[in-house]
This record gives sequence, structure tokens and C-alpha cells, in this order.
Amino acid sequence: MPEKGRSPDNARCEGFFGRLKMEFFYGCDWSKVATEEFVGMLNAYLRWYGDVRMKSDLDYRNPMRYRRDLGLLAA
Repeated sequence: MPEKGRSPDNARCEGFFGRLKMEFFYGCDWSKVATEEFVGMLNAYLRWYGDVRMKSDLDYRNPMRYRRDLGLLAA
């Protein structure tokens, strides 16, 4: 089994979860948030992260715009 941080797939996961913690989790008081509400907020963040967030490796476009520009989505 590869050591922690040695596998490219593992590195991607560590990077994603690090960003998730920094952008979504840290700095919030979650003590009064119900589980269902937390799950809804996390789902909204994940949708934003996957579809809306601008990414430098996509020439500072969001994934939806990038897919449209490639003709993979209807305009």
C-alpha cells in the first residue's frame, strides 16, 4: 500500500478535502446547525465547487462554461 501523500489519486483527494475544509468548514460555528441543514449546505457547496467555481486550469472559467465552450452542453 502506498504511503500517505504518495499516490496521485490520494494527493487529489487530500487537496480537495483540504480546500473543502478551508472554504466550507473552518470558521463556522456548526454547533447549532442540524444534521439535515448541514447536509443541504454541504450539497450546495459541492454543486458550486463542481459547476460554478472558476478554475485556473480551465483558463479561469467555471466547469459549466468550459463544457459549453467545448460544445458539450447546449448554450
